[in-house]
Amino acid sequence: MVLFILGIIALITGIFILKQKEELHKLGRGVRSVGVVFIVIGALTACVKQIDAGQIGVSSLFGKVSNEVLTPGLNFINPLVNVYNVDIKTLNYTMSGVHNEGEKEGDDAIRVLTSDGLEVTIDLTVLYRVVGTEAPRLIRETGLDYKDKIVRPLTRTKIRDNAVYFTAIDLYSTKRDQFQNRIFTSIEADFKKRGLILEQLLLRNITLPNNVKTSIEEKIKAEQDAQKMEFVLQKEKQEAERKRVEAQGIADYQRIISTGLNDKQLQYEQIQMMKGLITSPNSKVIVMGKGNTPVILDSKDK
Repeated sequence: MVLFILGIIALITGIFILKQKEELHKLGRGVRSVGVVFIVIGALTACVKQIDAGQIGVSSLFGKVSNEVLTPGLNFINPLVNVYNVDIKTLNYTMSGVHNEGEKEGDDAIRVLTSDGLEVTIDLTVLYRVVGTEAPRLIRETGLDYKDKIVRPLTRTKIRDNAVYFTAIDLYSTKRDQFQNRIFTSIEADFKKRGLILEQLLLRNITLPNNVKTSIEEKIKAEQDAQKMEFVLQKEKQEAERKRVEAQGIADYQRIISTGLNDKQLQYEQIQMMKGLITSPNSKVIVMGKGNTPVILDSKDK
């Protein structure tokens, strides 16, 4: 387009020179020729538009945005058309309390009030992308600064609107995923209406007031200690039950033995024991006397 404009200027200048003195006609014709060449090259260049990968082109002629989009590669267009490059890759918008970590410099974290009236600070990252077919409508209705007009204000508002349904303890511990899913659903619907797709919502950090955070940590620790003690007590109860069963078994055994033994049974057991001793290679059994109890002499070599 620049060459085209320069060519027009050179062409007009050459024509103007030709109208002057005759000795300047040669110069005028040269300037006019250069102008024509510039116009041709500029027109050819303006008719070709390159769209990079991951982008699409939205054309506008005298302020009227066309519904047709230009795909990646070389596209032949009207040289008078203005083309907006729109990124359709996954983009991220981070709002963080850490300096230079978010999209905005300084502390850009989101401060919300919970249902119990406490102020909670949230760091958040939004992953989104532009719907290619909806890009002309997005440019027509919002413009290229859709990050500041849609993504940022809509996300911050929806987070504040949904935080009032949760307590600070819920957000910090048990219901964090539920809160994230709730705001994802509400933001996704509004993004879709504007030609954007919400891919993921990342709650990077939730910061509570120091006194509340300390109380929550102490409560969680107390609950963990209670669960640990309950486990220990359960284990002791199981051990006590095992010992009771074992003692009952011993008592039952002794009762059975005491009621079932007689002289013949004892004599039989004695014979079995003596038989085992006699067959042992390490001892020699000698039975002396008329008593019921044998005397065993060990003849093993010392």
